[in-house]
Amino acid sequence: MEIIRPNTNFDFLSKKVFFIGVSVLIILVGIGSIVVHKGLNYGIDFAGGTLMQLKFKEPADIGKIRESLKEVVGESVIQEYGSPDEVMIRVEQSKKGNQLADKIKKGLIQTFGKDSFIVDRVGVVGPQVGHDLREKAFFALLYAMLGVLIYITLRFEFRFAVGAIVALVHDVLITVGVFSLLNKEFTLPIIAAVLTIVGYSLNDTIVVFDRIRERFALKRKESYEETINRSINETLSRTILTSLTTLIVVIILLFLGGEVIHDFAFALTVGIVVGTYSSIFIASPILVIFQKFAKPARG
Repeated sequence: MEIIRPNTNFDFLSKKVFFIGVSVLIILVGIGSIVVHKGLNYGIDFAGGTLMQLKFKEPADIGKIRESLKEVVGESVIQEYGSPDEVMIRVEQSKKGNQLADKIKKGLIQTFGKDSFIVDRVGVVGPQVGHDLREKAFFALLYAMLGVLIYITLRFEFRFAVGAIVALVHDVLITVGVFSLLNKEFTLPIIAAVLTIVGYSLNDTIVVFDRIRERFALKRKESYEETINRSINETLSRTILTSLTTLIVVIILLFLGGEVIHDFAFALTVGIVVGTYSSIFIASPILVIFQKFAKPARG
């Protein structure tokens, strides 16, 4: 299926400075937001705290639960998950987490009665565990990038790997920056979403790079920039269709998937939009810029 006419030739590369400038500006805004907020808004996974999942016999009154726990635990996050009778309580206090869980349970029993709910799960994450998880999450991303660098270098050439890595770092930084700007919680599922974005964006970029490599072999009379520009145009229909169909599914999850996967779906939504943009406007232009500082592509 083609939604772009076969002979279309948008001149993407002539505007590479503009698009790279826009991306740098967005990334700087995101970094500025992280600095202003003094770091990301880490969830209990990374910051430490206590998490309880409860199942009530009847649909839960969130306001009443919040009121009953106000004096017991202070600040807490209380939300439905799955269905109206299932409630998740998160408290950013990790010291004596089990005692805290008992206090929450006693507070709820006083308000709702002993048999009005059951505790499905209690999770306690200490500050050191949260710190270790942050470190492991960082190294997971770093190793993923190194793996991509090696894979692209072996499959194509090092100059292609540079373009792909810059695009992936660009996608990750913008996604993290959006989370900081909106002050959304940064949790382990968001790390999983970011790694998914890396894989998705890489797939799009490789399709474009494959076409560039083919044209290098077949169209030796074209200039370097003309070959890359043509290749982006030839894969444009595929890039847009793939992104749109994926985006539709993720947006459905975002609005209908429930509270538990809402932030995960939000991260994927941002990542798919940014990843599609970077595969067209960032990865290949970086390839051109890198080429100017490296040896000529063809003899």
